[in-house]
Amino acid sequence: MAAGLVVIRHVPAGATTARPTRPWRKEVQGVRLLTIGRRRLLALAPLLPALAACAPRVIPAGLAMGAPSVSAQHLTMADGARLPFYAWLPLQEELGAPRAVLLGLHGFGDHARNAFEIPAPLLTAAGLALYAYDQRGFGAAPHPGIWPGTATLVADAVAATRLVRARHPGVPVFLMGESMGVAVLLVAMTSSDPPPADGAILLAPAVRGRASMGGFMRGALEVAVNTIPAVGFRGSAPGYAPTDSDDALRRWSQDPLTAKEFRVDAVHGLVGLMDEAVAAVPRFRVPTLILYGARDTIIGQGPMRTALRRFPADAPQRFAYYEQGYHLLLRDRNRSAVATDIAAWVIDRDAPLPSGADAAGAAWRATAEDG
Repeated sequence: MAAGLVVIRHVPAGATTARPTRPWRKEVQGVRLLTIGRRRLLALAPLLPALAACAPRVIPAGLAMGAPSVSAQHLTMADGARLPFYAWLPLQEELGAPRAVLLGLHGFGDHARNAFEIPAPLLTAAGLALYAYDQRGFGAAPHPGIWPGTATLVADAVAATRLVRARHPGVPVFLMGESMGVAVLLVAMTSSDPPPADGAILLAPAVRGRASMGGFMRGALEVAVNTIPAVGFRGSAPGYAPTDSDDALRRWSQDPLTAKEFRVDAVHGLVGLMDEAVAAVPRFRVPTLILYGARDTIIGQGPMRTALRRFPADAPQRFAYYEQGYHLLLRDRNRSAVATDIAAWVIDRDAPLPSGADAAGAAWRATAEDG
């Protein structure tokens, strides 16, 4: 997800245009929150009764109508919702099974094709099959811009994993999340009905819940979501570059399916999801590769270090640290090294990573402990 600038206006579902104004002075998961001065607050006073009548909007999955199914272009969930579905397959798929299967979960404001089309050739060249889908509320999935709720995101991930695994019986399946997608993955894999995955790949994990926010910030978010839930946040800000790739940034800005504004209630929903993800970390015991960039300004080093300390000490976990890495590691200029590390770990989880990022990760963690 990209960083945000303030836009004081109502944002209907699916809206993507707005006039940028001044940057907000606080931020949550790269989306900056407004600090309103006293004069401006007094000017808004006559509007507060009407604003207070607003309520956060959530559109969860509907009642089940049938079993989930998959076609060439869509995942159809139990309630009939059709989620755009993409597949990138290795050439040897024509001759036999892939070496492993990855199911990608994109980040906040993003969608499947934008998130994974750039790195897909690097992964398929290693013999991996990559699938991804637009999560509800994002891309071309139903109700873009409206938060679907954590339970719905998790249920969709579980159903999608089962459908993908059924396509490749006997082949290892790994969930691969990016940012918000990691939060969905963490909650799903520690639920009472987890997806049938053999392991997890966590790219720039969204682990910035309320515990990493100050008291003022938490209070401001609660007031905002109950008074101005449809206010929009512009999705860019100086100093919060999610990647060093100009091509990836240009693609994001020109893609009509990537969100350019985020409603307050959607940000509130994201924070709630991250709270659940943070709570899930101590119970997360599946084989895991965690990847993080030193230049990631969306997920700060403090929350990342805290999350790493909370993973079970005896869990089969590997941490990779990239000195030149930003938030969108698989779209950075250094994405080839990241993709090569992912493929190597999937194929042999005991071997050192080709880039040496696991050694760098161990050194980074040790430095924090020494300090």
